[in-house]
Amino acid sequence: MARALPRTESTPKPRAAVPDREKTAARLLSSSAKKFYDPEIDIDWDAPLAEDKGFLLPHRVSLYGTPLWERMTEDQRRELGKHEMATIASVGLWFEILLMKMLLKEVYDSDPIKRHTQYALTEVADECRHVTMFARLVERIDCPAYGPPPFLHQLAKILPTLAYGPAMYGSILVAEEVLDKLQREMAADDSVQPLMRMVNRIHVMEEARHVTFAREEVLRGAPKLGRAERRYQQFMIALVSYCISRSLIHPKAYAAVGLDPKVAWRTAHANPYYRRTLRFGGERIMPFLDDAGLIGGPGLPLWRKAHLLP
Repeated sequence: MARALPRTESTPKPRAAVPDREKTAARLLSSSAKKFYDPEIDIDWDAPLAEDKGFLLPHRVSLYGTPLWERMTEDQRRELGKHEMATIASVGLWFEILLMKMLLKEVYDSDPIKRHTQYALTEVADECRHVTMFARLVERIDCPAYGPPPFLHQLAKILPTLAYGPAMYGSILVAEEVLDKLQREMAADDSVQPLMRMVNRIHVMEEARHVTFAREEVLRGAPKLGRAERRYQQFMIALVSYCISRSLIHPKAYAAVGLDPKVAWRTAHANPYYRRTLRFGGERIMPFLDDAGLIGGPGLPLWRKAHLLP
């Protein structure tokens, strides 16, 4: 069971020395060269979809366990899972694009001969492939690319300007690790579409390097924050995480299966099973961010509304 994280003022806990930045980057560069996928080649996009397999595990569908769910047919449930998977994938690719913009902003002022800079560029290359892979997935399962709400799509354009340091890398970690937890669960379950499982395996394997890179950046930067700067960083990471968590389901996905979108969306966000799914996604990253001193302060109400706190 995940431990509680209700602190209102959070300061970093003492940690062992963080590995040398250049040594970590060199190791990640070597790993990237040895093991990577090209989704255009390594995924059979023309393979038929299995009629008896789902796109999202039933207990991870947002309406699972509600009276609405009980009234739905099995076909409706499977179809809703498909449309919610399309939402997650399209929100994922949207955030990957923002991630690339933030990394490129860092690289712009960095020494290109440093291994750290070169790995950041390698991660951008990985993310380009991931964005294409998610786009192909949404197209293949014949769903719209729902993405985030239009106002958030526009507002997020300023994120690379506002987010930097531990909040930038911490926000990246929330997006990557919440999705990673769900993907690992699906990749190990043969009731899920083979196409979905392959996409999940590729993303999980390559994101493991990105997580290592971002976690170490958080650990290097968080102890250097003063009180005022820490509060800004706490608020920024909470705001981004709230926006991500609230975008993972889209009202139009409910309309696609014949449900009232407003009623279904409200039902989902009040659903204790769906809230448990969000907390499940945050089980690894939330204690890490708390130990780094990034949970609390003015961002605490947003974390609670995001349902990422236990």
